[in-house]
Amino acid sequence: MIKRHLQAVLEKSAGFFPVLTLTGPRQSGKTTLAQATFTKAHYISLEDPSHRNLALEDARGFLGQFGTEQVVLDEAQRAPELFSYIQGIVDEKDIPGQYILTGSQNFLLLEKISQSLAGRCAIHHLLPFSRSELLGANPTEPEKIADIPRPSKKQKKQISGKLFDVLWTGSYPRIHDKHIPPQQWLANYIQTYIERDVRSIVNVSDLESFTRFVRLCAGRTGQILNLQSLGNDCGIDSKTVKRWLSILETSFIIKLLRPYYKNFNKRLIKSPKLYFLDSGLLCYILGIRKPDELIVHSSRGAIFESWVISELYKSYCHTGKQPAMYYFRDSNNNEIDLILEHGSKILPVEIKSSQTVNSEFFKGLEYWRKLTRIADLPAVLIYGGDSSAIFKGMKVLPWHML
Repeated sequence: MIKRHLQAVLEKSAGFFPVLTLTGPRQSGKTTLAQATFTKAHYISLEDPSHRNLALEDARGFLGQFGTEQVVLDEAQRAPELFSYIQGIVDEKDIPGQYILTGSQNFLLLEKISQSLAGRCAIHHLLPFSRSELLGANPTEPEKIADIPRPSKKQKKQISGKLFDVLWTGSYPRIHDKHIPPQQWLANYIQTYIERDVRSIVNVSDLESFTRFVRLCAGRTGQILNLQSLGNDCGIDSKTVKRWLSILETSFIIKLLRPYYKNFNKRLIKSPKLYFLDSGLLCYILGIRKPDELIVHSSRGAIFESWVISELYKSYCHTGKQPAMYYFRDSNNNEIDLILEHGSKILPVEIKSSQTVNSEFFKGLEYWRKLTRIADLPAVLIYGGDSSAIFKGMKVLPWHML
């Protein structure tokens, strides 16, 4: 089993909270992680009809069979009646780490938690493997990427994988654990997601339209969202666009990056940018059938940018931190791909898929320095090449150092 960075966070949380919730996309490894972390706990899958029926018909008796022992309830949103009974038990006994709830349907699960278990529950998100997890390395600290040292000769030898192979394969655990051809596995995954999860989350009567909507979103990766344009292309109204985007985001398929507009008086763009949280899934939806196609594909830059955003987002989630990620753009088209906020510190980041560094790549970062009036403000360029460097005090970071 590949070690997950979130395991240490779960173990720590279990010492403080009576209930832990572990959510994430389907097939991200939640069950495996829960069982590996809490080895002495009872494990009950509420996907099993016999367990689910008992939980629905006699919730008190179902929970009572475990007494004060630790229990993992997998796909807990399948039996929402349990939550109010769990609330009563933890209010009475308050045993740290007694219940571990997992679920793929973040929207339904967190809705029930907010109703019954607010303040009693630690919530954690498990996404597909990060690159550092696949390499067996320590997690990246997003707010400290400007301070990452150059890799030693020994570390360079340990770096594995070519950029386009990494982007095309994606990070879902079964692809790596079972060595399944990515396109074959992802085809089944997207079909299962649309036919099963979407129907259970919300009433999407026209699955063909929703499938087309997902493909249109893939084509807009890295772009500022225009709800009206997206709705017109899909044949749905703006209200439906918002609802379907919410489904994709709460299912951890996409990430909507909100704009950063603090402390500035200039006219700023306030619509979010759209990114996919798995580059392999994005490549599949875009019809990219082999890694070499990325070399000349029109979406190469957007796919790379999406991968960088997702890697940093995973780093936050898998270390139990609240993501503080934004982008910046004003009405004059001055733009920063990514703004990382850490307390009072701000780190601007540019993302370029090119394998060579061009001075044009730093224009946005230099503009940010002028805007903030901090001439030596730390800044980072992440690019598709192999060498690290410093340019006018700004860190140039190759993709494989994330």
